[in-house]
Amino acid sequence: MDKIAVLIPCYNESKTIKKVVEDFKSELPEATIYVYDNCSTDNTAEIAENAGAVVRSEPQKGKGNVIRRMFREVDARCYIMADGDDTYPAEYAKEMAEQVLNNHMDMVVGDRLSSTYFTENKRRFHNGGNLVVRKAINMLFHSNIKDIMTGYRAFSYNFVKTFPVVSRGFEIETEMTIHAIDKNMALSNVIVDYRDRPEGSESKLNTIKDGIAVLMTILKLWRNYKPAQFFGCISLFLMLISAAVFVPAVMLPFMHTGIVEKFPTLIVCGFIAMASLLSFFTGMVLQNLIEKEKREFEFRLQLIEKKERKRERIK
Repeated sequence: MDKIAVLIPCYNESKTIKKVVEDFKSELPEATIYVYDNCSTDNTAEIAENAGAVVRSEPQKGKGNVIRRMFREVDARCYIMADGDDTYPAEYAKEMAEQVLNNHMDMVVGDRLSSTYFTENKRRFHNGGNLVVRKAINMLFHSNIKDIMTGYRAFSYNFVKTFPVVSRGFEIETEMTIHAIDKNMALSNVIVDYRDRPEGSESKLNTIKDGIAVLMTILKLWRNYKPAQFFGCISLFLMLISAAVFVPAVMLPFMHTGIVEKFPTLIVCGFIAMASLLSFFTGMVLQNLIEKEKREFEFRLQLIEKKERKRERIK
């Protein structure tokens, strides 16, 4: 098991990967640098290997697929994840690693939004999109994460080996954040400088497509992790619609005449109210299942910690 593993997912980063590997080797000489090539069509892998990195490959395209492969194959006490585009300075890696190794943090978030991101980033809509995602996550999950979508993070062994990677693309950072919040893992933020890509290096993000994917991921994870809230909101919305139609169209005329004049409206309102109740109780049942799953997760976490301590004693 490595003490520190630096994980760098790459797709066509031949212009920057040499500098990124060398920077991390300089800042963390005790670390093993892993570069995972994700179907690059240039010589990214060759350059990374010549720079001293351990190079492996992931044939399925998508950052989520690469991270799934990394987390399965690499064992380390501390993991540093960064992009291969040289937008994240390596000098913050030591502080982030110390948070994991010495302060027992499970995830350390490299916070770009509190430093230079808004002045360095030149891509349209990204600044506003990051703020919207941060506000949505912190509001829905009652957290205080400063940068939801940063690709610069540090992880503990426990986090990496218990994180179920579902996303295939760039929405993986959002999934990581919500998983850590929901499972009550120890989180901290480290403010890091951000620099825009050097000239000639192109971003792989599609602003509209990946932005929509992130928002859909937030809704999906809100439903999966907070079903009582999610279905409760749907229930309240349906009940308000039912009441808004029922009161003026059925109830008030009935109070004056003693006759239900609009039976079809009454029936529709009844069905909407039934759908509201069904949604409410669905949320309650799913929430109970989620609470049970959290308890089982804690038992799995204890087993992983016990296994890790045993491995350390053997060494």
